Amino acid sequence: MSKHHADVEALLPGSRRFTFADAGLTFPVVVAGEGPAVIVMAEMPGITPAVLAFAERVRALGCSVWLPVLFGEVGRPLGPAYLASSLRTACVAREFAAFATGKTAPVTRWLRALAHHAHAECGGPGVGAIGMCFTGGFALGMLLDESVVAPVLSQPSLPIGPGRRRAADLHLSPDDADAVAARVERDDLQVLGLRFSCDRLARAERFGSLRDLLGDRFIGVEIDSSRGNDAGIPLVAHSVLTEHLVDEAGHPTRDALDRVLAFLRDRLTASPDRES
Repeated sequence: MSKHHADVEALLPGSRRFTFADAGLTFPVVVAGEGPAVIVMAEMPGITPAVLAFAERVRALGCSVWLPVLFGEVGRPLGPAYLASSLRTACVAREFAAFATGKTAPVTRWLRALAHHAHAECGGPGVGAIGMCFTGGFALGMLLDESVVAPVLSQPSLPIGPGRRRAADLHLSPDDADAVAARVERDDLQVLGLRFSCDRLARAERFGSLRDLLGDRFIGVEIDSSRGNDAGIPLVAHSVLTEHLVDEAGHPTRDALDRVLAFLRDRLTASPDRES
């Protein structure tokens, strides 16, 4: 049992934890709620209280939330030393291929299998997949499993490293990128992306590549974080749905959160005879 178990129970009452193995990888998964599944992949350093609070909002839609524990400790608050430790560990892990360009991270195959498993267990029209920061791009590669119908890429930041080539890379192999584009077109899907305009980890070049790959099926939400912006968002803002969320009506980050929740609700819980 995690030493932060009490914090998890407070934010996700009735959650359970199990271990899922596939593709030569094994990770714990925290699950809570009932209804169509949404895979919520935490940002660095792990499943913090802010990530759990976001997951609770997703559960309130009438969805079950599935949180893979890919790194860090469940429920442990964000802190500089904890962030550095998690980042060091994850950056050298082969399953994340954090520095590689033109390559799909091996963990994506495990995540697709988890989505397939969650859909079989929960039913519904499909599965949502939300990646954040380090995991942001994984939701795109998960579209290669037919169960995934509502992908959200919040501040996708891999691959790590300098240069425009890395800034624009989608962390997919060329064949997988082509397959994702074909799937989105064939099944009439959309991909939602979020970033702050001055984010140096999730840069504008990556959103440009998403538009090139997906055309108008990519919905890019870019929040002004330039110096002196009207909302007072700091220049260093990065985590749209968690640490830099200002939970006030009318604030750009709250509008972005509401857009994500509506995206999931419309695709996973709305009446099947609705208009697209």
